[in-house]
Amino acid sequence: MTAVTWRMETARTLVATMTHPPANALALELLEGLHVAMDAAETNPAVRVKCLATITAESFRLYGDAMRAVNDRLATSRLLSIAAIEGLALGGGLELALACTLRVCGVSAKLGLPEVNIGLIPGAGGTQRLPRLVGRSRALDLVLTARQVGADEALGMGLVDRLAPDGALNTALELAGKLAGGSSPAQLAAVRCIDAAFDLPYPEGARFEIDQEQALFERGEAEEGISAFVNKRAPRYA
Repeated sequence: MTAVTWRMETARTLVATMTHPPANALALELLEGLHVAMDAAETNPAVRVKCLATITAESFRLYGDAMRAVNDRLATSRLLSIAAIEGLALGGGLELALACTLRVCGVSAKLGLPEVNIGLIPGAGGTQRLPRLVGRSRALDLVLTARQVGADEALGMGLVDRLAPDGALNTALELAGKLAGGSSPAQLAAVRCIDAAFDLPYPEGARFEIDQEQALFERGEAEEGISAFVNKRAPRYA
């Protein structure tokens, strides 16, 4: 069975599905498959990545390098990404979801970073991305206790963005459809600016915001968006 399969759900939305029985534990073949799926998604503005993950530790350093490479590529991609989480997303699986633009989870999902239980830390970006979503105190609580949180608590602390009573995939695809109809340059500029708020002092972040907005007038789709608004029509974004 192929570890990662993908399909074009719409002209602008690619769905990548990870399959690695019995628990969708992340492994090198999954990470390699995700690279292939991201290659296929290069021209699409929204990608949905499904992960039901635990962690297995054979050749762990090699695995860790591969995991970091996938997560960093996902986090810095010019594509928007949505993680659809059902069941367990633990360790590397949650770190993969943290690298996505947005996270949707089913109501029975359990999320956690249990690496300290095996003498490690969430070393594929987990210690850096988690505090940006939930704050220092909650991040320390999750990492040091290695506890699992349910869907409601994950939503309340900002670990996930939406709950999905009808299934994470359905909700992710609905969200992807909305994103795919928007202006990709504006969406990506918004992501960059919000990320910069965590990396830069306010004056530098504000300058970066101005530069990004100016670029949308010069090379983005601001002209089309404003024209559509003034003429009371739907915008025709590329």
